[in-house]
Amino acid sequence: MVTFRPVLSEDLPLLAVWMARPHWREWWGEPGQELEKLREKIEGRDTTKPFIFQIDGRDAGYIQVWYVKDQQGSDTVAAYPWLALLPMDAVGVDLAIADAAELSRGYGTKVLQAFVGKLRRDGHERIVIDPDIANQRAVKAYRKAGFREIAGLKGRTGDNLLMELVNTKGVS
Repeated sequence: MVTFRPVLSEDLPLLAVWMARPHWREWWGEPGQELEKLREKIEGRDTTKPFIFQIDGRDAGYIQVWYVKDQQGSDTVAAYPWLALLPMDAVGVDLAIADAAELSRGYGTKVLQAFVGKLRRDGHERIVIDPDIANQRAVKAYRKAGFREIAGLKGRTGDNLLMELVNTKGVS
């Protein structure tokens, strides 16, 4: 069973260990900078909501939801101009599995599907994810979870592959 709990300040040492692992460093930024960004989220200086995901009660990774409308007027657009091309009502998701031994076992897909369910229950219909194009393991997991490339943005998003899951049947 997959569950989610908000990240607390007490979780920062655990996340520092995770962020220092090679499979995290490959796709995420420098751990010290990432921890500072996470601290801003925990303290409410950033609207992104961070969570630890648990699998069968065990802390197994990190997931966050960010709000496109809050990123469109920020300095983030300068680094990622494609943000301005996304619908304002969309939310974005990022995730990372804590232990490299658990990669390619279906956890990313399972966690993402559970988190999408949570986001839909919270009223979000347009959900995007933006893996690095070279991270084919993540791209494959996201496709299995139902995400598809945003055709109109292909070739316009740098190293990111913009993928979207649109709820066409209303909130489930």
